[in-house]
This record gives sequence, C-alpha cells and structure tokens, in this order.
Amino acid sequence: MEELEKKVLNYWTVRAHDFSVVRRNEIHDEISTRWRSELLKHLPEGGLRILDAGTGTGYFAALLAAMGHEVTGIDLTPAMIDEAKSFARDLGVSAHFEVMDAQALRYPDESFDAVVTRNLTWTLPEPERAYSEWLRVLRRGGVLLNFDASYGDNVRGNEKNAARLPQGSVYGHCGMTPELESENAQITLAMPISEKQRPEWDARLLKALGCTDCGFDKGVGTRILGERDLKDAPLFLIHAKK
Repeated sequence: MEELEKKVLNYWTVRAHDFSVVRRNEIHDEISTRWRSELLKHLPEGGLRILDAGTGTGYFAALLAAMGHEVTGIDLTPAMIDEAKSFARDLGVSAHFEVMDAQALRYPDESFDAVVTRNLTWTLPEPERAYSEWLRVLRRGGVLLNFDASYGDNVRGNEKNAARLPQGSVYGHCGMTPELESENAQITLAMPISEKQRPEWDARLLKALGCTDCGFDKGVGTRILGERDLKDAPLFLIHAKK
C-alpha cells in the first residue's frame, strides 16, 4: 500500500493549486449556502471542536470556521495544507491545519465533537483503519459526517461512455491534462474501496464498529450540486453517532 499512497501524494501535490482555484470559486457560489444548510441538519448546536479529515484546500474547514466552530483540518499533502492556510487567511477565518495521514491520527481519544470529511474515503488504501481512527478521536455522542461517492463507478462509466467532466467543475477538474486524467483513473481503480457497494458497505462497517443512529443519504448530491453532480457516481452522505 505504501507505493499507492506515494502515488496519491504525488498526484494531489501536482493538483493542489488548480484544485484550490475551483474551491475558491465554490465558496462564493450558491452551493456554499446549500452546504451550510446540509451541515446544520446534522451537527449539534453550539460551537464545536471539529476535525476536517482530508481538508484538501480547506473548503470545509473555512466554511465551518465561519459558522463559529473550532476547526482542525488535516491532509496528507503538504501542498494542500499550504493552499488551505492561504484560503482561510484570505477569507479572514481562523482554523488550524496540519499535515497528517487520516488513517493514522496523532490526536488523543475523544478530542473532537464532530468529524467531517468530503471526497476523501475513495482515496484511502485502508478505509477501515480510517473509520476506526475517526471514531477513536470522536467523543461519545459525537457525529461523523462523510460526504463521498463511488468514484470507481464514475471511472468505469467514463470509459464506457467516453464522458469527461467539464473544466472547472465542482469536482476540481481545473488544469487537468489527459495524463492527469489517466493517473486519476488508475489510482481510483487501484483502491480496494472502488469495488465496494457504497454507501451500504460504509454503513455496515460503522455499525460493526459500534456506531449508533448510522445511515446514509443518497439524495444529498442532488440537493447540493443539482445537475453538476456526477451521473455515474452521485455524491452521498454517510452519517453516524458514536
């Protein structure tokens, strides 16, 4: 798995700046209002200690910090963390960022009231390990929100239909070259999770790990992204309480 992790790290290092351009545009889009509404449905009231796992360029961290929460964003890619710090600074919000593997957290048990993540799990060689770690640092009664998609299905759908995402889409396809698209597809299909039936697999795993009030929502992509959601891999939400 180490070789695969290196490929993921190198890929997102190359993509960091262009990906940030897309997220900076998105923060001023009506989509951000929809994201806030969706997050408010599931997060407890009051100021929370929130871990944004796989923060990328810091979109969720900035959004949640602006909502009054104490946010820590982590990412495996130093270039992404640099972009996240710059993003938060430019928006005038306060959040803490660290380079860290979402599958091997360095925080004590029950450090956070909520763990949120967006478009991360599909990039992880060991998602079972990641889920265990997220629950470990989540306090009793805390909330886990995982927004993700079965991107392996999207790659297979694109191969079948010769479809491509438009440049600058909400999925970060800005500055993509045929070489980067090919690398993305190879990484996606190399991940064991790409063969899982999701989000059902995730929900079963979380229940096995002891979560309560665990379920998923396949309609979140339509509510937030509308026609910009992926046809072959629509966004879903996996939610659970510890």
